[in-house]
Amino acid sequence: MHRKAPYGWYLTAFELPYIYPPAGTGKRTIQTTVAAGIIWVDKTSTPAILSTLVMGALRVDILTLFPRMFEGVFNESILRRAKEKGKVDYHVHDIRDHTRDKHRSVDEPPYGGGPGMVLRPEPVVRAVEAIPGYQQARRILLTPVGQRFDQARAKTLARIEHLILICGHYEGIDERVRWILEPEEVSVGDFILTGGELAAMVVVDAVTRLLPGVLGCEDSTMCESFSEGRLEYPQFTRPASYRGHDVPDVLLSGHHQKIADWRDKMSAERTWTRRPDLLEGTHDADHQRD
Repeated sequence: MHRKAPYGWYLTAFELPYIYPPAGTGKRTIQTTVAAGIIWVDKTSTPAILSTLVMGALRVDILTLFPRMFEGVFNESILRRAKEKGKVDYHVHDIRDHTRDKHRSVDEPPYGGGPGMVLRPEPVVRAVEAIPGYQQARRILLTPVGQRFDQARAKTLARIEHLILICGHYEGIDERVRWILEPEEVSVGDFILTGGELAAMVVVDAVTRLLPGVLGCEDSTMCESFSEGRLEYPQFTRPASYRGHDVPDVLLSGHHQKIADWRDKMSAERTWTRRPDLLEGTHDADHQRD
């Protein structure tokens, strides 16, 4: 792109002669490449000073004491295929690599006494700050005291460019990590895990499958549980009869509207009986009460 253009958003293939590092670093990296994405051209821009937002893979950085736990997860099924398609780029970091003593110590007893050990702040903060662009990334601390992770949050995270997940461990993490890094705090449920690694896997899986082009059928994410605030309807496949249990006739009828109506009804009934909390304050809740 070597001409002046009216200001506004452009979707194009373009040359990026300047790549700007995160604000505050005092550095400028010069790099020439060609990428497809969205560029913003303001009223005074020239090609040399374009502000860019490159649309590419979601970058996921995971900070953990046990990086090998992620090897199998990221190399199987949907998560592996998503990486092969260039939809997501996983980076797993060992927090111990950012210690500065010969024992690679990461934990200490809590001040004030109490059971267990607490993750020290220095290696965690240094590990995050070593990640390129961490200031602009969505930083999340996996912790049982965080906000509940749900499908709505997964959809939000699927629209960002850079996600950093910090896995807590032991009795907890030094509070100053929160003060310094100011991460969002997320919990995957009202139960306690040994560490944040399994929770991070849950978040990555839930987010990755929502990225455009990851699943074979884009409609797969539209009708499943929680996508519309309800549980998914019952599913059936071959054989049509098994051990005296038959597939509902409507699903074999070929009548698309009747099938859609049946699925809508079953979804509402299943949600009402199993998760009525999802229907509170909705028209579906009033209908079920009637």
